[in-house]
Amino acid sequence: MFKIKHVFILTFTVIALSIAGCKSRFEKIRLSNDVAKKYQEAIKLYNKKDYSKALILFEDLSQKYRGRAEAEDLNYYYAYTLYRLKDYTTARYQFKYFADTYPTSKNAEECRYMGAYCYYLDSPEFHLEQENTYKAIDALQLFINLYPKSERVAQASQYINDLRAKLELKAYTNARLYYDLGGYDLSYYKSSVIALKNAEIDFPDIKYIEEMDLLIVKSQYSYAKNSYPFRQEDRYNEAIGYANDFMEAHPESKYLAEVKTLKTNSEEGIANAKQIMAQDAKLTAKYKALMEKDAKKDSTSNTTKTPNP
Repeated sequence: MFKIKHVFILTFTVIALSIAGCKSRFEKIRLSNDVAKKYQEAIKLYNKKDYSKALILFEDLSQKYRGRAEAEDLNYYYAYTLYRLKDYTTARYQFKYFADTYPTSKNAEECRYMGAYCYYLDSPEFHLEQENTYKAIDALQLFINLYPKSERVAQASQYINDLRAKLELKAYTNARLYYDLGGYDLSYYKSSVIALKNAEIDFPDIKYIEEMDLLIVKSQYSYAKNSYPFRQEDRYNEAIGYANDFMEAHPESKYLAEVKTLKTNSEEGIANAKQIMAQDAKLTAKYKALMEKDAKKDSTSNTTKTPNP
């Protein structure tokens, strides 16, 4: 038993010392002034996919190699190390720096593309702020403009399409949200119409065009229906106009029957609003006549009274 325990302790000690030795070797290289040896070790670590340690050495070497011939390869590996560690924000900066600093390098095209691709990878979910999405589109388009014959152009174009689809979805869902909130505040229906029309201007080929045109009709109809009667005629007429636009643009749409119903309901809404307004006008006229009659009666009564002696 004692012998087994002794062997276990000895084995553990050997492993611990080996680990400590490896760590000590890396620390010695990291603290060394031998930049050539440090660079070789950084490349070796990179090839072993030990990117965290490689990054430590590359970051130190990037300052010491500034202005030297070896700096080109160093910056190339440095950018890729950051990319492998999924630090896309810093990686895209380093890829762009490489492409701008070494425009004639055999790796310039690749690094320009990778910088744009890192923006693509950093593009957030559609419901979040899309600043990086717009920047990714600009960076990918710049790559296409600079290298129109590159074999990477097809993939860059596909990434742009993916990003635009995300922006389209965000525009559609934002406008849809206004419509959904209309039940809480009438003004949201009007905001929905505006947001939907603006989205169609920004994305004329948006794949949600039928749904958006339908929502424009529904939003305007709901806006008119929930308005005061004296506001309804003009607002229903706008809904009828949007319904006509829909039927002209989408004659085979699966929503056609629904739009026709909304148009008919709008026409009936105008008739009802006019009837209510006419009734209100009669009541107002009757009330006014009664008030004038009472005023005349009071005036006559005052003139026939006998003055006090």
